[in-house]
Amino acid sequence: MSDKKKKRTIIRTVLLLIMVSAIGYTIYSNATAEKNVLEVGEKAPEFVLTDLEGNEHRLSEYKGEGVFLNFWGTWCKPCAREMPAINSQYEVYKDQGVNVLAVNIDQSEFEVQSYADRYGLNFPIAIDEAKSVMEAYSVVPLPTTVLISPDGTVTDIITREMTEQEVAAHMESIKPE
Repeated sequence: MSDKKKKRTIIRTVLLLIMVSAIGYTIYSNATAEKNVLEVGEKAPEFVLTDLEGNEHRLSEYKGEGVFLNFWGTWCKPCAREMPAINSQYEVYKDQGVNVLAVNIDQSEFEVQSYADRYGLNFPIAIDEAKSVMEAYSVVPLPTTVLISPDGTVTDIITREMTEQEVAAHMESIKPE
């Protein structure tokens, strides 16, 4: 083997070892990192989001009312299937102290507004551009819905698509008495 080939082989081996080490370290640190995962029974983290109409939504302003906090994306097929059910039940419960806030995860305002128009959505929709609310609420799969009671505690976290009957039952469960 020539000297050039030996040097190339050594350099490639060293680079491969560095890459494998970096990947291994990343996997290890992610696996052992402490993550704050929101759980049922905890106080819901405060947030401020602005909806597509320009209105600000601060969780603390909903004290005494239920909040149906739905995280979604326009590309999410289960989200698309449950949106009409959420919209329908929003019309039933909006005057009974149950608020719906749909939180889109970092998509353009044009995409989100087009989606809302296509489905005829009437509830407030905000875009979490920095993904800070998503992180505070430990959202991983979409759709995820967090139910917040009138006293501000998390009563349930649903990490799947819901039927209209399930949406209605969940809204009923956070309705103020």
